Amino acid sequence: MPTACRGAVQMSSFVPVILAGGSGERFWPLSRRHRPKQFLTLDESGRSLLQATSDRLARLGGGQDRVVVVTGNDYRSQVLEQLPEMPIENLLVEPAARDTAAAILYAALWIAQDDPQAVMGVFPADHRVTDVEAFERVIQRAIEVAQESERLVTVGIAPTFPSTGYGYIQQGEVLQPGELPAFSVTRFTEKPDAVTAQAFLDTGRYTWNSGMFIWRVQSILAAFEQHQPQLYKQLHQVMSAGTASARRVQLQTTFPQLEKISIDYAILEKSDRVAVIPAEFGWDDLGDWNALERLLKGEGDNVAVGRHVGLDTGGAILYTTNGDDLIATIGLDDVVVVRAEDVTLVVRKDRTQDIKKVVQQLKAHPELERFA
Repeated sequence: MPTACRGAVQMSSFVPVILAGGSGERFWPLSRRHRPKQFLTLDESGRSLLQATSDRLARLGGGQDRVVVVTGNDYRSQVLEQLPEMPIENLLVEPAARDTAAAILYAALWIAQDDPQAVMGVFPADHRVTDVEAFERVIQRAIEVAQESERLVTVGIAPTFPSTGYGYIQQGEVLQPGELPAFSVTRFTEKPDAVTAQAFLDTGRYTWNSGMFIWRVQSILAAFEQHQPQLYKQLHQVMSAGTASARRVQLQTTFPQLEKISIDYAILEKSDRVAVIPAEFGWDDLGDWNALERLLKGEGDNVAVGRHVGLDTGGAILYTTNGDDLIATIGLDDVVVVRAEDVTLVVRKDRTQDIKKVVQQLKAHPELERFA
């Protein structure tokens, strides 16, 4: 990986890492096992979510040759197809899905081999950002905080409604004041109920956990060594193997044995070195079909991609992948109707979180598994 940087940040050591291994089950049936959400194009830009994420980060990091992608075996070819300008050596393939802690540690150890003084950014592949300039200012600020304080910096999103689908970060004392202040983190809370979420908003001291993190490589490696010594030892041993071929062989054996745990539980909730920068840059994690309403909502009662004829239908989200198909609805309110390839989904908007349960049922039945 080249160490020269040509980007706007003017910091030669910033390496953005995209996590692109998710299955995107809550966007089923448009998102399938063979084509998860990060490879889909959901707006008029013509760029997939992964491509749009890479575009943003290439501007910050100095070009596509600085962007690193972590993904699974099944998605390797799709990443290379969608990001042809990214050097192939910057694609880190996980032999098995072990959640975000293992993926991030793998990337950190890989970066440290070439640039141990680097600042590493971690970004989900499937999020949407509408204000790119504001996003760049926030990430630049996060890089400064990470370099100056050696903190593990999280990006918190200013909440706009009491969501029960996001994790929350409670702000503590001001660590670094300014236009974009950095705060210590008092606690993380996973997906609270509606009453608790409203109480969080009322305090003005909570942000949504965006899943975006910035830290010095040495800082996150030290945190793993302290809080996850076994995980650190296992992967460090693999990445210390003498040759690239030896590392690949050991990775195939070791990676599936690693603990499956998120970075939040593994490190962030245990460390007293975490900081949060509250931010607003038109963020949406596009977590399920309801996000399409936020993305495309116009003046009508319904959101439709494709042909739709409705009678006494309101608040509906309708989507078809075939422009020649027609969806007709009568007497329906607050539903999602999706026609994608050989599957039709009909679900109430308040039950979209349960789509993952349907996908799991499909995977459990060999005769239905091809629909998953």
